[in-house]
Amino acid sequence: MASQLVTLSSTLLYAAFLLYLVALLPLAASIKSKSKKPEKIALIMIIIGFAMQLSYFILRWIAQGHAPVSNMYEFITMFAIMLIAGYLITYYYFRSALFGLFALPVSLLLMAYGSMFSRDVEPLIPALQSSWLAIHVITVTLAYGILSMSAVAGLIYLLKAVPATEKSWQARFLEAIMAGIVIVVTFIATTIIMQNVIGYQDDFIYQDKQGQTQVAEYHLPSLVNFEGAVAVENVGDNNYEEAEHFHSGLNLPPIIDSQKLNTVIWSVILGTIVYGIVRLILRKRIIAALKPWSNKADLNLMDEIGYRSVIIGFPVFALGGIFFAAIWAQIAWSRFWGWDPKETWAFITFMFYTIFLHLRLNRGYEGEKSAWLAIIGFLLILFNLIAINLLVAGLHSYA
Repeated sequence: MASQLVTLSSTLLYAAFLLYLVALLPLAASIKSKSKKPEKIALIMIIIGFAMQLSYFILRWIAQGHAPVSNMYEFITMFAIMLIAGYLITYYYFRSALFGLFALPVSLLLMAYGSMFSRDVEPLIPALQSSWLAIHVITVTLAYGILSMSAVAGLIYLLKAVPATEKSWQARFLEAIMAGIVIVVTFIATTIIMQNVIGYQDDFIYQDKQGQTQVAEYHLPSLVNFEGAVAVENVGDNNYEEAEHFHSGLNLPPIIDSQKLNTVIWSVILGTIVYGIVRLILRKRIIAALKPWSNKADLNLMDEIGYRSVIIGFPVFALGGIFFAAIWAQIAWSRFWGWDPKETWAFITFMFYTIFLHLRLNRGYEGEKSAWLAIIGFLLILFNLIAINLLVAGLHSYA
């Protein structure tokens, strides 16, 4: 019964992904159309997709007996759900179809990224066996979803306000963000193709930071590897024998997850190449190609959405990411705070949004300045999600 519920929940999540993908069509049409019909169709599809995501969450919770927020797949999927929730709340108050055209692809990217991780149902490790797991993670992802809306509003604001053809630092930095998005898309596509389509896999046995023997699965040729790693091949029944795999010879200490770092390096290389190809096809900056979609944006409205999203999202993050996290840390590790890499980055994120609000309220950082701060804040969230979670070994490495 439990396995059937897990399968059904995964099917609903996949259906929601496809529905969101199709919803982009009427959503895009609504920007140019004088009729409200395409916008209403898109909104209905998004609401149905959101209901499917919530059904996934409930069914998986029932199947495994605890909140589905204990690994990277579940955490990122929860982030995507909360981002859609943030969008629907924003739409309810501000009625901006344009906003969804930029918010929906972010959620789709998160869902695709989350699908790259293991979806197996596994028992919780002792540190996660607490009701504070659900409280902490759900609150943090809710904050992420709301704060993401400020970044979407900021991006739309800048696409309209910043001249795409100028050689200003604003235009160059905004284009760099577009290049980063291309790299992320390439990262997701490359991993899915190499792992699920081509089936490329090189195994290496190494000693982790606790001195335990582990097997690293490389789905891209090894440019960086663990110190002392030995190339092996699985001969069945979890038995391995030495083999020959490509390796550049660059080894790193086990505090760095070399297998994940290897994927990131390949993604940057391939993503840069793809970005160059896109630029050659467009024969102009990507922001110049996107600019027509932002022409109807109300800059005052985008600024208001960006500010209000931070006003709501910041205290929610402080509650879930700092206060609830400290309580759980005391229960799990007998200390409220320990400057673990993820704890440190949560504090950095908290301080950034504190400074954001100070500058906004006391220094007059509105409009373009506020938009830049909103985007930087979202980049901090992504860095915490990707780099800190995947590449740096710490107490939160299971997340």
